[in-house]
Formats: sequence, structure tokens, C-alpha cells
Amino acid sequence: MTSATPGATPSTPRVAPVHVLLLTQWFDPEPAFKGLLFARELVRRGHRVTVLTGFPNYPGGRVYDGYRIRARQYERMDGVDVVRVPLYPSHDRSAIKRVLNYVSFAASASVAALTVPRPDVVYVYHPPATVGLPAMVLRWLRGVPFVYDVQDLWPDTLSATGMLRNPTALRLVAAWMRAVYGSAARVTVLSAGFKRSIVARGVKPDHVEVIPNWTHETAPVAPRPSPERARELGFTAEVHVVFAGQMGAAQALDVVLDAAAVLADDERIRFVLIGGGIDSDRLRAERDRRGLLNVELLPRRPPEEIGEILALGDGLLVHLRDDPLFRITVPSKTQAYLRAGRPVLMGVRGDAAELVEQAEAGIAFEPENADDLVRAVRQLASMTADERHAMGARGADYYQQHLALQQGVGRFEALLSDVARTGGRRRGRRTDSRVPRRDDDG
Repeated sequence: MTSATPGATPSTPRVAPVHVLLLTQWFDPEPAFKGLLFARELVRRGHRVTVLTGFPNYPGGRVYDGYRIRARQYERMDGVDVVRVPLYPSHDRSAIKRVLNYVSFAASASVAALTVPRPDVVYVYHPPATVGLPAMVLRWLRGVPFVYDVQDLWPDTLSATGMLRNPTALRLVAAWMRAVYGSAARVTVLSAGFKRSIVARGVKPDHVEVIPNWTHETAPVAPRPSPERARELGFTAEVHVVFAGQMGAAQALDVVLDAAAVLADDERIRFVLIGGGIDSDRLRAERDRRGLLNVELLPRRPPEEIGEILALGDGLLVHLRDDPLFRITVPSKTQAYLRAGRPVLMGVRGDAAELVEQAEAGIAFEPENADDLVRAVRQLASMTADERHAMGARGADYYQQHLALQQGVGRFEALLSDVARTGGRRRGRRTDSRVPRRDDDG
């Protein structure tokens, strides 16, 4: 399975070339966040990249067409060597099956890590926390340092989403995370709030780097489709509020149905939810039960095809449960929405709301508060099309300046090179980079 990308030839690296092993349970063709796009950019900068991952089955829990689980599979994708190892495919509400999914990959990857060409440094994408095991095996048995990229705080996320509630099990996960953090040469996080939380768990502040996330940049930002195309896609109202992504317990999207019920008589406004996930069927059934004609649910599309949907959104919705954990996270769709150049409706407290406010790119509302969502939607609907366009343009400009792929990969490149050179024993040049406030810009 080999593909080529025009323009993906290596360029002169800004730092000495290194061999990076990307250790991640999720990788293309799955909708992986720091997957092929990240690996390909490192290759373009002159580095060698090997990926150790599983057989694609996320988010449906079924192995993708064209793949079958076997002891080992090798691929070459856009100059990146990919090694796939067996796992138990599952992604449903069953905690036991999810644990089997995580543990099976960790075990397979731990064995395979000892057989791949020795890298200079390992980049580890978390979640799940079990992916730390093969990284630690490589460190113990082959002396390879690793950088651990924390996208979810465990066990906090497990408790907040209801996946795991047993206090003893949560304490065991917390102990495991302390061991992983302690073994890593560096820990990277996506927000200043994450850093504060990890430092509070006993990790040294200079051990933790803040590198904000970017988004999928495989396709240009889509222009707003024609009125005819908009009608084909079902966009027939004056103001569309669009949610694109996974629909699960953490997203708590019943708030959309509650807000839609309040706004049912306002023919100008329509909600469009596009994606999949364990809650999508339930939301569709509840929408039908309540007879909400102003809510449309569309199936998941790959990132490269979602552009025209986002371009039709007059407000792009981000929402998470009102949980203390989510006050220190920035959902990855935030960057995608900012890049799309459309106003953001941010239903997440803390760092995420602060980011949108810094960018002057949207309207924040209280999570799980349908009345406040109604207030935000009505405020958006009261704006002129030009005002909404200007708000979205500010977000796109902010993304390019502070959050884009080139910005983020440059920081990771410097960090990975430093760790490969020093084994994490001393600091190289500073890579910690929080998202600046507007009054920091000078």
C-alpha cells in the first residue's frame, strides 16, 4: 500500500536529521490526529520516520476493508515506514472490550518495538495510556528516550466520560501515569492548563512542554459552496449551526436538542450534526421522538471532505460536558474550525473559551446550558453576514499565526532532536510555547 504526495521531497532540515519512531495506536487511514500528516512533514524536513501502530479499526471497531489482522504488516506511505501489529478491534461502550483493545496493542507493540530498526528517539501519542508500555520497553532494553504527547489526562478522562469509575482501578491508572511521566525524557501537552495539572502531580515544570495542536491541513480551506450546492447538502435555512466530529458521552450533545426545541419556531435557524460515535444513533432516535425538524444528523466524512460542510456553517459548535477536566483542554476541532474561517460557538469553559476570546473569533457559552446556547445562537443570528465573515477571518488569521502545522511541527522537531542528542538529560533550546494573548503580541 504505497502512495506518493507531490512536493513531499525532503528539504534541508533545520536541525540534525534523526530517526523518529512514531508510536501510536491510531494511524491513517484511521482519522488519526498526529498521524501521516505529522510523519510526512518530519520526512519533508529531512528526518527518517518509522511508525509502529495497529490495524485500522477506529472509530467503528471493525477492521478496515483491505486489511486483515496478521502477526505483522509493513507498508510504505509517503516516505514513511509503517509497521502494523495485531490488536483486538473494538470501540464501543463495553469497558472490557475497550481494555482488550488497548492492552492487546500495547503487548504486540512492546514485542515489535524490539525488532524494528533502533530509532534515535520515540514520539508517543497518548491516549491510550497503555501505549506508554512499548515506549518504556524500548527505553529499558534499548536505551531509546521518548517524548510523551498527552492529549487526554488519564485517569481524569476515564472518570469524566464514565468509562471507568472503580476507585481502585482509577488509582492504579494514576500510578501508571506517574511511572510513564517519570520515564519520559519530556512530556508535551496541548494547553497551559494541562501543564499545570501534570506539574501538580509531581512532574518538574521544565520536564513539560506546551505545544498547541494544529489540525488536518491535507486540503485547502473550502470556499463557501453555491446556493445550489448548499441546497443539495440540506442547508436551506438562513443560519446554520454545525457540529462536526465524534458524538459521545463527553460531547453531551443533548444540549443541542434542548436548544433546538426552544428555537423550533425560528425558521431562520437550523442545527446540523455530522459525524459518528457511540451516541449518534441515540441522538437521532431522540431527535425523531421529539419531532425536531430543525436538527439534521449526517454521517461521518473524512477530514478532506468536510470542508464544504464547515464553509456552510454560520456558527461551528464545540461542546463538552461541564466537567473540571475539560476546563484545561482545547478540543482538536477548535483548530479545524478556526482554520475554516467561520465563527466558533464555544461550549467549553477555561482554556478553550479563552483561546476563542483571544482570537476574537466566536461566542462562548456555558456548557450543558441550553438556555445559554440559545442566547449564543440568537446573538450569532442577529449579526450580519459581513460581521460573521469578519469574525471567522480573525480566527483563520490567528490559526495561521499561532497554531498551524508548520508552527507545531517546528517545535516538535526541535524537541525531538534535542532529546535524541541528549537523551533528555539536559535542556536544549527552549521549545515551550503557550498560545500568546493578543497583548503579548507586541
